[in-house]
Amino acid sequence: MDLFIILVICLSCLILLSLWNRSYAKGKLPPGPTPLPIFGNILQLNTKNISKSIRMLSKDYGPVLTVYFGMKPTVVLHGYEAIKEALIDQGEVFSGRGSFPVAEKITQGFGVVFSNGERWKQIRRFSLMVLRNMGMGKKTIEDRIQEEALCLVEALKKTNASPCDPTFLLGCVPCNVISSIIFQNRFDYRDQKFLTLMKYFNENFETVSSPWIQEKHNKESEFTMENLVATIWDMFSAGTETTSTTMRYGLFLLLKHPEISAKVREEIDHVVGKNRSVCMQDRSRMPYTDAVVHEIQRYIDLVPTSVPHAVTQDIRFREYLIPKGTTILTDLTSVLYDDKEFPNPEKFDPGHFLDESGNFKKSDYFMAFSAGKRICAGEGLARMELFLILTTILQNFTLKPLVDPKDIDTTPVHKGFGTIPPFYELCFIPV
Repeated sequence: MDLFIILVICLSCLILLSLWNRSYAKGKLPPGPTPLPIFGNILQLNTKNISKSIRMLSKDYGPVLTVYFGMKPTVVLHGYEAIKEALIDQGEVFSGRGSFPVAEKITQGFGVVFSNGERWKQIRRFSLMVLRNMGMGKKTIEDRIQEEALCLVEALKKTNASPCDPTFLLGCVPCNVISSIIFQNRFDYRDQKFLTLMKYFNENFETVSSPWIQEKHNKESEFTMENLVATIWDMFSAGTETTSTTMRYGLFLLLKHPEISAKVREEIDHVVGKNRSVCMQDRSRMPYTDAVVHEIQRYIDLVPTSVPHAVTQDIRFREYLIPKGTTILTDLTSVLYDDKEFPNPEKFDPGHFLDESGNFKKSDYFMAFSAGKRICAGEGLARMELFLILTTILQNFTLKPLVDPKDIDTTPVHKGFGTIPPFYELCFIPV
């Protein structure tokens, strides 16, 4: 009996392998490594650094390839040209949200990040409208961020220049900015409600405004309680964690490169001084600081393969036919680390965003927020937060590492879906 079972398993494997090979032979999907039955290509990938595995595979199979995560094929796009062609040139077709099992279990397909179709369009449109009405990109939001940045300064002063882990305080800032937008109120960093909110984003939303209850019996509407909770959860989780991790990694890089933080502080002193807060109007006169903020985002490569996309219809992409619903993975690392656009990309160098005259230089390859229809809805808010908060910190403090900068290793501890910086402590020395 045992021998029979083994024969059946072997025969099943051969049949599955034959079907996969036949799929490639017909040219329906892009080429890729031969998958194993059940496991697909998972055993051939470095799950701690997917983008590195993709880079190696692209050398053999080109910029558009197929890998299997289990039994399902995923089309991977590597390099600026392929990603631009899909997300920007054919943005509507590639605007679907691909499978993401962990998130799907939490959101059940609701919210703005992991929803699809008409639901996604309605909720994204509504979210952007609310953010704009609340002042995103305007002075009102800038005032909120400046206020929170000053609260952060006061909290950092209370560390008395002693070694501290900045993770918690840096997480409080963007979370409070989102709170001020949604609840029209910020929280004290010691407030137990605020601490609970930060820990359980998706368990503390009990108040609902009347317009959502007007929508309760409209079966075609997507403005439901489920979508309300999931959308707010999306705003808090995405808007807090990504920004705070970027700031935390950014400070770590500045500890490693004190000469860069010194030049930023010099520019702040020259343009702003010490008697007023930094504002967004200052950015145009602070090209080096602007370049540093961009280089932090480029270098840390926060979400290497972005959130999975999916095609909304059958599409002939280059010489391949990609069926409707196929998951699409965009290798943003290959764009942010393109050595033609960013010479010596493994080096943290603000010069990547400066021209020969020292002016800020924009780059189409800067896809830290992804691109196309699914580009991060909070990009404008995040850009303001990163610039204002990092400059406010450097306006008020000198960053002192606990070890020699030469001994600081900025290699991430994990680079899977997200890039996680190493744990570190530093001293904030008032200036």
